[in-house]
Formats: sequence, structure tokens, C-alpha cells
Amino acid sequence: MSRRTEPIFNLPSVIAGLVAAFGLVHAFRELVLAPSQDVEFLLLFAFIPARYGPMPGIDIALPGGLAADIWTFVSYAFIHGDLTHLGVNVLWLLPFGSAVARRFETVRFVGFFVVTAAAGAAVHLVTHPGELLPMIGASAAISGFMAAAIRFVFQVGGPLGVFRNTDHTAYLVPAAPLVDTLKDPRILGFLVVWFGLNILFGLGSVGMLGVEQPVAWQAHIGGFIAGLLLFPLFDPVPLPRAVD
Repeated sequence: MSRRTEPIFNLPSVIAGLVAAFGLVHAFRELVLAPSQDVEFLLLFAFIPARYGPMPGIDIALPGGLAADIWTFVSYAFIHGDLTHLGVNVLWLLPFGSAVARRFETVRFVGFFVVTAAAGAAVHLVTHPGELLPMIGASAAISGFMAAAIRFVFQVGGPLGVFRNTDHTAYLVPAAPLVDTLKDPRILGFLVVWFGLNILFGLGSVGMLGVEQPVAWQAHIGGFIAGLLLFPLFDPVPLPRAVD
């Protein structure tokens, strides 16, 4: 029997867990750590490009050693500047992350989060070599979820398709091949707006609520491109075969 009503917050458990993790990290920094301890926390878990440069003494100044060199490619995504920064990222995560979570389930979703966050950090590293300013926030991974979602949400029977399903099967429709995805006018319009906003962030023409530091727009683009290209490696739904 189908239910006549759905709960207001019908979130996949992995999304609820991710939001809770973001909130707990922020509460820990705000309520438990002293300012000097928070600086140490950022040095240990934020992504700092200078870790990977030839600056003398940087290994002593930045704690964590080789392990931190690895985990900060992902751990930075759990840290946010303030409640507004956190809130903006959660608002973007809920629609796009939920669509991907319903399709991927938990293990694939977590792996996809790790890969897109790391891809965003890698692009930030390439474009900001030797920079000491830490990068924080889940925007790169969320950008990857956006890219993954557009591969299937507009398909026939998908959650945003013209002929859509209204149950869980809407999230399991075969994805569009990448070439077809980039031909869809709706997706092209989305891409123009999204890339345009990120370029404006980079030029400083547009500010972002809750972010006092410069916006790491290159990391957004890195996460988005990784999500767009690596989606088939995580997608559990096979592509439809061509009819002979």
C-alpha cells in the first residue's frame, strides 16, 4: 500500500548523516575550541596548498605530517566558516545530494563525495601553489553532486523529466550519455549560469553570503568536472543498449 502523504523531511539517511557531521564539526569549533585551538584545528584539517610546496620549515609549521597531506584532501569539506556558509552549502546539498544518494545508495555516495572533494582540492592546489590561506567547505563535493544529478534527473521518467515517475524508480532511470547530456538545452542553460557565477566569484564581481575569504571557485569547477566525468564509474544503473 502506498502512503497518501510523505514526511516533510524525506531525506536519505546518508544525507542526514552528512548534514549532522557538518553541524557537529561546526559546533565543536564554536563551542568547545578556544580561538588558538581552532587555529590548530584548521592547520590540521583544512586544505592548505603550502603543505605541498618547497617552503622551508613548512612541515614543522603545519601539523599532521604525511597523514594530514592525504586526509586534508577530504577533511576540509567538513569545515565551514560560519553558520551562513554552512547553511548555504546544506541548502545546495539537499536537492542535488539527495537525488544522487537515492540512486547510488550509501557506499557509492560516500565514495563519490570523497572523490569529488579530492578533485576540487587538487584543482585548487594546481591553481594556488604555495598558498598559506586554508580552503574549507563542501562546495566542491556538492558541485560534483550537481554534475551527477544532471546526468539523469531530466531523463524520461526521471524526477525532473517531462514524463516523470513519482516514486523511487524516478531516480533509477538510465542516465544520458555525456555527449547527449551536453546537447540538452536545459542542461546547457544550467551550465552557463553555474559556470558564469563561478567566474564572477573569481573576478570578485559577486560576493557569496557567509564567506569572508575569497571563494575557491576553481575547486567548485574541479568537483563539478570530476562529478560529470566520473559519474559512470559509480552509477549502479547500466546504460541502455542500442537496438540493433
